[in-house]
Amino acid sequence: MILIASSFFAVLLITFAAVTFATAPTRVDKTLQSRLAAVTANNAGGVSSDAREANELLRKTASSRFDWIGQSLGKYVSMAALQKWISQAALNTTASAVFVQTAAAAGIGFIVTMFFAPILGVELAAAGLCASLPWARVAFSRYRRLRAFEKALPHAIDMMARALRAGHSTAAAIEIMAQGAPEPACSEFSEVFRQQNFGLPLRDALMQLIDRVPSADLRVLVTAIVVQRETGGNLVEVLDRTTNVIRERQRLQGEIRVQTAQGRLTGWILTLLPVVVMGLINVMDPGYSKPLLNDPFGHKLLLLCAGLIAMGALVINRIINSIDV
Repeated sequence: MILIASSFFAVLLITFAAVTFATAPTRVDKTLQSRLAAVTANNAGGVSSDAREANELLRKTASSRFDWIGQSLGKYVSMAALQKWISQAALNTTASAVFVQTAAAAGIGFIVTMFFAPILGVELAAAGLCASLPWARVAFSRYRRLRAFEKALPHAIDMMARALRAGHSTAAAIEIMAQGAPEPACSEFSEVFRQQNFGLPLRDALMQLIDRVPSADLRVLVTAIVVQRETGGNLVEVLDRTTNVIRERQRLQGEIRVQTAQGRLTGWILTLLPVVVMGLINVMDPGYSKPLLNDPFGHKLLLLCAGLIAMGALVINRIINSIDV
């Protein structure tokens, strides 16, 4: 047991060290950052505010020693989609770093499972489960940020409508909304205001906003603004109606989540119950599952059971999430 624990912690430390080394900035990255810092410092000393604001448009992009992975896999759709998800989640990482973390997590899962359950199918399943953790982190961060944006969007639209009622222009109303809206709506609309200040048409800036924040509620807002600018009309009235539509949609989504809460709980119970029961039985009777773990036919049964459980969980999830507003 001591040998197994020592091996596990040794592999864990080596993996963390490798990931830290992989995601550290290279010498070229450090040189580039120092030059950008020098340019910013010089502009802050005595250059116009437009130049300082232009420097704020320089995006801080994360880099790692394994950027060659991103360059090699950049032509594939999965790599581009992952990088877009990372951007939408506002994470300080790169797609190549996520791939390195995926490989490291898969290795840890495979090695640890090899000590406790030396079955190839179980080892591969554990490696796949651990490999999905970095991707799950990106997906969860993206989901949480999108939900926070949608929650803050009605308040931001109300601020824009009040600014227009007070006589401000559309650009000034967007600036006021960017200054007072909660995060992450504040930073996203601030980006729209900066892009518009530097000559980008409002329509293009809003289209880029939709690309950064793929929200159905935001698409409703952008569509209303673009149509109003092309056809005319009272923008304040359009914004008020848009806010009512968004709030009503969010209310219906909340009611649907309440009504489907029992179904989601049932899905979790049915998915985890076989695994928990098998674990409890093995705790009370340690040799109960030896035929499954030692016999080749038992290995096939375990893989079949895992596949059926996953299929059942997928079907329940599709049934629960089939209702859309």
